[in-house]
Amino acid sequence: MLRGLDIRDMLIIDRLELSFQPGLNVLTGETGAGKSILLDSLGFVLGWRGRAELVRAGAEQGEVTAAFDLPVGHAGRAVLDEAGIEVEDGEVILRRINTRDGRKTAWINDRRVSGEVLRKLSVTLVELHGQHDDRGLLNPRGHRLMLDDYAGLDADIAKAKTAWKALSEARKRLDATRARIAEAQAEEEYLRHSVAELGTWEPQAGEEATLDTQRRLMQAAEKIRTDIAKAGDALGLSGAEGMVNDANRWLINAADKADGRLDEPLAALERAALALDQAQQGVTACLYALTFNPQELEDAEERLFAIRGLARKHNVAADELGPFADGLRARLAVLDGGAQDLATGEADLMTATAAYDASADRLTTKRTKAAKALDKAMAAELAPLKMERAVFVTQVTPTDAGGEGRDNVAFTVATNPGAPAGPLNKIASGGELSRFLLALKVCLTQAGIGGLTMIFDEIDRGVGGATADAVGRRLSELARDGQVLVVTHSPQVAALGQHHWRVEKRQTKTATTSTVVPLDANQRINEIARMLAGDTVTDAARAAAEALMAPAT
Repeated sequence: MLRGLDIRDMLIIDRLELSFQPGLNVLTGETGAGKSILLDSLGFVLGWRGRAELVRAGAEQGEVTAAFDLPVGHAGRAVLDEAGIEVEDGEVILRRINTRDGRKTAWINDRRVSGEVLRKLSVTLVELHGQHDDRGLLNPRGHRLMLDDYAGLDADIAKAKTAWKALSEARKRLDATRARIAEAQAEEEYLRHSVAELGTWEPQAGEEATLDTQRRLMQAAEKIRTDIAKAGDALGLSGAEGMVNDANRWLINAADKADGRLDEPLAALERAALALDQAQQGVTACLYALTFNPQELEDAEERLFAIRGLARKHNVAADELGPFADGLRARLAVLDGGAQDLATGEADLMTATAAYDASADRLTTKRTKAAKALDKAMAAELAPLKMERAVFVTQVTPTDAGGEGRDNVAFTVATNPGAPAGPLNKIASGGELSRFLLALKVCLTQAGIGGLTMIFDEIDRGVGGATADAVGRRLSELARDGQVLVVTHSPQVAALGQHHWRVEKRQTKTATTSTVVPLDANQRINEIARMLAGDTVTDAARAAAEALMAPAT
């Protein structure tokens, strides 16, 4: 509910503070007094599109502040939670500034916000209805949402969204399977040849380096084995070992006559013999290691060159050939198992389609039923508004499937029986349109669709007498459990208001300003009398005003 509106330096308003109440709030005043400026200012702070130039002449910036009550469970709280804005004591304060150079800045509860957040919040706070309203009931894009609210289809729509999501995912999975199969079919020959070729060699990670080392050793062995064999011969009995043995034998024979002088040489020769034995063992082991079958070298080179060739062919590292082969086998498995995967995907799609169709059909059935109920309710509302010959039709027609079903909803009217039906704003005249909008809002609100501050901008234009009285009574009915603001020129409507303000234009030598004056009971009589009689208010006009106000008191 709108609690207060503070306007500074906007258009012809220098400073204005208003406090609004629950129920029917009425704003009246002469044409051009500035009633539309109030709506422009409210629309500005709510982020709506409006006049380009709003700052009052002579001022550097204009500012509007609006205070709203948001009870627990109000839809606006979800918008604020998403924006990270806390609500204390249920009060939300919107503030927006417009500078002379056109820059606009907005705050919610002293937290700076974007225009997008402001507009999202405003949708939950205020509804504006009038002959040129393109945000509310005249906007065809919102008709289905209104009918759904009227029918109470929240749970059914939630199920439809779930079914649509499942259907979309099933369709994506099937499309992906078909794409994979098509891709595999396009490269089947390559896949089968490559898998077979890689399967012939089965290259392992690290194998290329191992084979390269083995090949290098075998190639080097041919060159060094001859020298090592010569060294082995030199160390053997025909070489160093034989000579050491001979020297040792000769020294032993002479040792008894050398008085111990040969003991140390004999010990050294023993150590040399041991060292020669160790050297011979090492040389023998090396010769054994260097002994290989030439076929081994040929086989190692063949496998090494094959692995390197496969790596170049497939443009991968040699160590990655194994995982690469696994990937090719997986792609080939898609082709080999494609029929089963395709059958599974098609079955899943059929199941999801059936579930969605059932959910969408249920929505269509309920919307069609609700449309008839709404049309009947509208017929009952239009009669007291002197439009008993008019026909209101809620059209439910097929459209593209989506998360909220596959129905398009449009409110259409025919002002006379037998005349073709058409959109509200195309068929009805100004006065008729006002009454259509009011009747529709009454029907929707009776179904529990409310919670917003409703603003009606001269919705009673073009009607008078009993019809204007019927309009006023419906506005009063809408305001019974909420808040309605009405800008009106109709005394019948103004007489039913619970709170009344008069918009006045004041002129001085230097400026023209607009102000709003709250009216007490006597002032209300005078204002309604002025609306009845014009500039000259007579006693008869006052008596007529009192008579109009009597039923409302």
